[in-house]
Parts: sequence; structure tokens; C-alpha cells
Amino acid sequence: MQLTLVPERDRLTIHVDEKRLDAAIATAFKDQVRSLIDNGGPTVTLDLGGVEFMDSSGLGAVIAIFKAMPEGRKLELTGLTPNVERVFQLTRMDTVLTIRRPAQASPRDQARGAC
Repeated sequence: MQLTLVPERDRLTIHVDEKRLDAAIATAFKDQVRSLIDNGGPTVTLDLGGVEFMDSSGLGAVIAIFKAMPEGRKLELTGLTPNVERVFQLTRMDTVLTIRRPAQASPRDQARGAC
């Protein structure tokens, strides 16, 4: 499982460096991310920019992470590729989860060129 952590004072960004988030790695992904979410600020951002394919198991893992967020902590998703974004739209999970698009990046992120 390839994850890159970027801790900041007010957030923890987790870059998912896997091409596929599917049944083969969904459980390991969920378990590893859930063990990391205690080590950060009030917001955890999952950057899925490297994920080209997500199936229902990958979606279930993201939902399990969302449900496991400690009280008062927030989960955001960013960097969704068109195929991955479609999974969230088709399941209407885009209405439940916070998905940041590049135009919604914070001024600090825009100043650094990050999305």
C-alpha cells in the first residue's frame, strides 16, 4: 500500500499512490488510513489523484474511513479522476462526502500550486 503523508498544523493530507482502489487492496487501505487519522489536525484530506479505478470495495473503504472519523474531525476528498468521481456520483456519495475540486482549493493551496 503506497500512501504519502503530508502533516500540517491544521490538516493531514494522505496521498493515495495506487492506480487501483479495488477489492485486492481495499481492506488494507481502510485499515492503514484508519490507523493514521489520529495523527493530524481537525481535517483529514484523502488525495485520490493517483487512483484511476475504484470499485465498490474501494468506495466501501472510503465510507468506512468517513464513519471512523473521530468526533469533531472532518474528512475531505480531493484529486478525483473522472472515473473515480463517477463512482461517487453514481452512488450519490458525492452528496454525503466533502469533495474538494481544484476551484475549491484554499487560497493557501492555490498559492503553493496544490489542488
